[in-house]
Amino acid sequence: MFIGLDIGTSSVKAILLGEAQNLIAQATADLTVERPHPSWSEQDPDSWWTACGAAMDELASIAPAAMAAVTGIGLSGHMHGATLLGADDKPLRPCILWNDGRSADQCVDLEAREPKFMLLGGNRVMPGFTAPKLQWVRENEPEIFEKTAKVLLPKDYVRLKLTGEHVGDMSDSAGTLWMDVDKRDWSDDLLAATGLTRDHMPSLVEGSAVSGTLRAELVQRWGMAQAPVVAGGGGDNAASACGVGATTPGSAFLSLGTSGVLFVSNDKFSPNVDSAVHAFCHAVPDTWHQMGVILSATDSLNWLAATVGAKPAELTKAMGSVEGPSDALFLPYLGGERTPHNDVKIRAGFYGISHDTDVSVLTHAVLDGVAFALKDCMEALAVAGTKVERVTAVGGGSRSTEWLQIIASLLDVVVDVPADGDFGASLGAARLGQAAALGTTEGIFAPPPMSASVEPRTDLTAAYADAYGKWRTLYPALKQAGF
Repeated sequence: MFIGLDIGTSSVKAILLGEAQNLIAQATADLTVERPHPSWSEQDPDSWWTACGAAMDELASIAPAAMAAVTGIGLSGHMHGATLLGADDKPLRPCILWNDGRSADQCVDLEAREPKFMLLGGNRVMPGFTAPKLQWVRENEPEIFEKTAKVLLPKDYVRLKLTGEHVGDMSDSAGTLWMDVDKRDWSDDLLAATGLTRDHMPSLVEGSAVSGTLRAELVQRWGMAQAPVVAGGGGDNAASACGVGATTPGSAFLSLGTSGVLFVSNDKFSPNVDSAVHAFCHAVPDTWHQMGVILSATDSLNWLAATVGAKPAELTKAMGSVEGPSDALFLPYLGGERTPHNDVKIRAGFYGISHDTDVSVLTHAVLDGVAFALKDCMEALAVAGTKVERVTAVGGGSRSTEWLQIIASLLDVVVDVPADGDFGASLGAARLGQAAALGTTEGIFAPPPMSASVEPRTDLTAAYADAYGKWRTLYPALKQAGF
């Protein structure tokens, strides 16, 4: 039996799998995000552990016999979060999350001072990454910086609680900007640029390797017959790729979660910093990946739903079937944007609102706007020489057939939908736990059963291409006007 723990931004998800990767039980515990200042986004690290404990307790209550037979646990989590620990392994401040924008000035400074961030790290220095967050703390909270003994990513803080070990995996750690991604190791030069050394970092293992074993008191708490191994695991997107079988070169998936991700596996390190494409290690050995990332995917729909006092599913249902692009245009830049703009200051907005515009038109515009932003990601990957013809959709947004139809028609790809698409990252984490327990990756990462495949509609292609062309003019016009 194997467990996957996914530490998300809004919740912790835990699943319990059988030997044949059949789902035995699942549990979820909610989390909250604090925004004490504009562009800030933080969480209490101990809230992750409390939520993990609650989810694991629920699994033990639902399926005690299966829980007793667990031999491997895998972890996934939201990337880039700066979790600063003192010498006693206790958090010194709230974790600065992936969608926090406070370190924009530090990004400019770090890129100018150390060009190896783009050469070795393979990515533009963006506020979302961990390194500029630490530089912000160094400049604005020097007393906290001086006390920092370890810097961990969110899932690796949970690992510390599970095993007592300071360990990170390659895929998640590549998102810190302190790694030589090609060599799959920490870079002393990149660490030094933010006043840190290897002593501040966890040790590194592959995502499918053993990082430690579960502490005895937790083995007893959850009724396990023996201490299961805990796998290195992966960042949420790499773990999702393991869950949907996107681990071989050219395989791809699309994540419609809080953020939006277009993910493609590669057989080598393939950066494209000019278009703000992310190039990281994969969670499986000798593999890398590229990602185009937008910051507000389902977040955009959730924002609209909260604004009009409805639920997201109610909005998409009321909108009806898709027969072409919306009459209004929406820029989904609620908290800035990554690919391709790397712009923390740009903000969202509608264009083309008229007396006839109602909530259904706004909903349609939001779905289109997110799809257009994903088209930007596709174009950025194309510049890097990557061709995508088929993607597997995961995340909460993948439950909307209308949204997937828009994306398939605009991107001209087939979109496959797994039967359990909402648990892509936790499934991938459980598979990594299985690989660590069995000591092999052979046959572990096959695609899961699919519930549907959404084909592009050729009758919508021309209209959506035209709408995308108009949408593309809005960002440069806004920047020229000083927004």
